[in-house]
Amino acid sequence: MKTDQSQLTAAEMGKLWATYVGNTMGKCVLSYYLQHVNDKEIKGILQFALGLCEDYIQDIEAIFKKADFPIPVGFTKDDVNLEAPRLYEDDFYLHYLQYLGKAGMSIYSVAIPLVTRKDIRDFFVKTLHDTSQLMVQVNDVLLSKNASINPPVIPPPEGVDFITKQSFLNVFFGNGRPLQGLEIAHLYGNMNNDITSKAIITGFVQVAKSEKVRQYLDRGKNLNEKHIDLMSDKLSKDGLPSPSLIDHLVRPSTESPFSDKLMVYHKIDMFAMKIREYANGASLSARKDVAALFAKCQLEVSLYVEDGANIMIDHGWLEQPPEAVDRDGLQAGH
Repeated sequence: MKTDQSQLTAAEMGKLWATYVGNTMGKCVLSYYLQHVNDKEIKGILQFALGLCEDYIQDIEAIFKKADFPIPVGFTKDDVNLEAPRLYEDDFYLHYLQYLGKAGMSIYSVAIPLVTRKDIRDFFVKTLHDTSQLMVQVNDVLLSKNASINPPVIPPPEGVDFITKQSFLNVFFGNGRPLQGLEIAHLYGNMNNDITSKAIITGFVQVAKSEKVRQYLDRGKNLNEKHIDLMSDKLSKDGLPSPSLIDHLVRPSTESPFSDKLMVYHKIDMFAMKIREYANGASLSARKDVAALFAKCQLEVSLYVEDGANIMIDHGWLEQPPEAVDRDGLQAGH
């Protein structure tokens, strides 16, 4: 009979499983980046991030073994070619690590109130702390290189005021109120995600082996471009600048460092993170046109993620995550 300490709740299984698979992918990608980096500061941050991936993989394996939980396959050395030529410039790695940190924190922060076992809760508290440290290092280096994508400065209010008109919310067409700080922040944050995603996917399109995978990735690139344009338009109407693209940090190599399986899963994972970010932006936008824009982007990204999952299933690449017992399937005669 298993003790309570060895049993895992559904939340613990799900969050540990997602964290394990995500970090095996991160380990592959970061190991390749470390083969092609010249800047010592950036190399140090990549090594720190890789060390976190390796530590989390080992920690979760230990938990799974004690619980007699099968270790997921995730991604292995078969999914990365460390001998492939350089695909991205050094500065790109900083933007990628920003994305990696955001994706990790969005999982770890939600896990903490959901898990009940102390050792697992402590694990996620540690991962959140470690990833916060990683983000600080990345942002500091981005600032030092004048490469940070920061929202614009807006003037502080002249005093405390209260909203008296419902038109503050009901902005769809015409001359509504200017964007407020939170709306600008989330437009910029989501554009930042799309700009990084577009650069990553530009490289992936160049090196994908399967034509079907290449077409899927190219569609994701077009979706990134569309959403960047839509959010940029919102900013420009208030005379606010938009962040610059980083596509110039992608080299023209056509030899793939990653398996098609890894690249498709990577985009599913990245776009899934964007679903969470768009939902967060919508929930904090008081202007209905901005909330509607985020909802539209969220729907389009959701459909893209579903199509990517179908490609993974067709190729036998998609691992089965932990799920509840199929009671209907246990009925006599089934």
